[in-house]
Amino acid sequence: MKVAVFSTKAYDRQFLEAANRNQHDLVFFEPRLNRDTAILAAAFPAACVFVHDQADAVTLEILASRGTHLLALRCAGFNNVDLKAAAELGITVVRVPAYSPYAVAEHTVGLILSLNRKIHRAYNRIKEGNFSLDGLLGFDLHKRTVGIIGTGKIGQILAQIMKGFGCNLLAYDVYQNPELEALGAKYVELEELFANSDIISLHCPLMPETHHLINDKAVEQMKSGVMLINTSRGALIDATAVTKGLKSGKIGSLGIDVYEQEADLFFEDLSSAIIQDDVFERLIMFPNVLVTGHQAFFTENAVSKIAETTIANIADIEQNRPCANEIRAEPIAH
Repeated sequence: MKVAVFSTKAYDRQFLEAANRNQHDLVFFEPRLNRDTAILAAAFPAACVFVHDQADAVTLEILASRGTHLLALRCAGFNNVDLKAAAELGITVVRVPAYSPYAVAEHTVGLILSLNRKIHRAYNRIKEGNFSLDGLLGFDLHKRTVGIIGTGKIGQILAQIMKGFGCNLLAYDVYQNPELEALGAKYVELEELFANSDIISLHCPLMPETHHLINDKAVEQMKSGVMLINTSRGALIDATAVTKGLKSGKIGSLGIDVYEQEADLFFEDLSSAIIQDDVFERLIMFPNVLVTGHQAFFTENAVSKIAETTIANIADIEQNRPCANEIRAEPIAH
């Protein structure tokens, strides 16, 4: 099958070509998929996209009118795809539901350790010959309370790691995971988790119910000086509310690998540009804020798994085999 692969970097080509083994005709495009670039996929039966590609109804109509009938996502999330429009246009949508939960959980721990012990600040000081310890004071993780919101596979692995540090575990999820309970985690309501956690880490999907889960009210309920971590979805956090929390001291430190308006920033080299996002610029000016550019997933294991699953998904559809990773629009209740 001929596949138009959008939003590609050198590493995408490397891993996709290795997984492909000449099964499909992969044609790589650096631009993201949107209404303006969809024409690049003309006469391609399949388009392959990533997290910031936009597959809205208009874009899908352009794809379908030029022969595309398969949209293969190289990611788990699909809020950037109009599934209803895809179904109406006869476009099959497949995704990569899981790749390496260890990658994201371990990156989360990296953010926690660096923020706590100010490793990123110490690194910059040493390069300048400043060996002072002033301002670098941290705390023992042992016996601290970690609140985990979202206890799927990533949340479970984070709980296992933090249990190894000797942390107490609080958890919140609509569905309770017995693996966490076996670790001694206590499931509580959000208000109790906010009030009692020294560290809060987000690992839940983005849905209408979780959009801006961390807002003014949530910040107000948190323990003073709390560390807040988000390696899940950017829009779980209201950046303006968190900024106010940082200014007041309610939030003692913030580590994020995702950001609500990241589509215009992440995965690109903007070192010579003037970033226009004032909220983001203000956030990164805080000395107790650590931002990474959506790299929590970025390990050899994870990227290889993403590529392998993507190629397998395309092969399933091409060969008319059932694909376990196909996603459909929810049926409309009558």
